[in-house]
This record gives sequence, structure tokens and C-alpha cells, in this order.
Amino acid sequence: MHYLYIIYSKKVDHYYVGETMDLKRRLAEHNQGVFKGCFRRRSDDWVYVLQILFSNKTKAQQAERFVKKMNSRKFVERLIKVNVL
Repeated sequence: MHYLYIIYSKKVDHYYVGETMDLKRRLAEHNQGVFKGCFRRRSDDWVYVLQILFSNKTKAQQAERFVKKMNSRKFVERLIKVNVL
């Protein structure tokens, strides 16, 4: 099982979309600044705002690419709102 996830940092007012098999480990990596030289490293207050379970990695990656391809904060916020209800 794999997840499409969206995390949010209030400190930098930014959403990040990703895919993982281990949500707990992945969030810890984001908050510990494991990713050198990238935007996510600027913040340590990332929280999950959306998690969608997929049956396999390929489907999760396809969903991740689709959301990123939309390149729209409004789209991400609508996706979060729809899935929270």
C-alpha cells in the first residue's frame, strides 16, 4: 500500500505533495531537514493535511504527478477540502 500525501507548513505557508509507503517516517524526514538543498528543508513544522491510500506504488505516483502537474495552490486546497468532508 502506498499513499499520496499533502503536507503543509505554516512557517513558510507552503503545501508539498508527495508519495510514500511509510507516512510516519516520511513526515519525520521532512521535519528533520533530511532533504539537503531543497525548499522543504526551510521548515520544521510540516503536518499532514491529506492522505489518500492507493493499492500500489504506480497508482500513487500517477496521482502525485497529476496533482503536481496542476501546479495550483487552489487545486490542492480544493482537493484537501473535498477529502476532509
